[in-house]
Amino acid sequence: MSAPAAAQQNGPSLRDIHLPPPPSWWPPAPGWWGLAVLVIACAAIGIWWWRRRGQRRAAERRVLAEVDQLLALSREQPQALAAGLHQLLRRGALRIDPLAGQLHGDDWRQTLARMPVDGATLEQLHAVETATFRPGASLDADAAANATRRWLALAWRQGHKSRARDLSKAVEVRP
Repeated sequence: MSAPAAAQQNGPSLRDIHLPPPPSWWPPAPGWWGLAVLVIACAAIGIWWWRRRGQRRAAERRVLAEVDQLLALSREQPQALAAGLHQLLRRGALRIDPLAGQLHGDDWRQTLARMPVDGATLEQLHAVETATFRPGASLDADAAANATRRWLALAWRQGHKSRARDLSKAVEVRP
C-alpha cells in the first residue's frame, strides 16, 4: 500500500488546531471604562471636598485670629473690645441665621443659645452684649474672648450645614 492510499483509508490529512492570537490589552472592555469613569469621578469629588474643607477651616482660623487680634488691641478698653467681639458674634450668627443681623434683645439671645455651649459661656456672651451698649460696664477680657472663640468655632462649623436650609426660609415671599 502506498502513502496516499493509506491516508485515504484513515481519512483526509488535517492540519493541527490553529489557536487565535491572545487578546490585546487595548481597547479595554466596557466594564473597565465604567470603572475608570467611576474612579475619576470619586477622585474629583474627593479633591473638591478636601479643598472646600480646607477653605472652611482657613476661614474659621481667620475669624478666630480676629478675636486674638481684637483682644491684643483693645484689652484695656472694655467697651471697644465688647463692640468688636459683638460684631464678630453677629458675623458668626449670620452663618446660622441670615436674619441674625436684624435681631435684638431676647431674639438675639435665643440665637446665641442655639449653639450647644455651656451656661458660663452664654453668660459671658450676654456680658459682652451688655458692655457693648453700657459705658463703664466691667468685662473680663480673657473670659469674654474665650467665650466668643468657643461660640464662633461652633457657629462656623455648623453654619455650612444649615446655611442653605435657613436661606430658603429667608427668601420666602410674605404677603
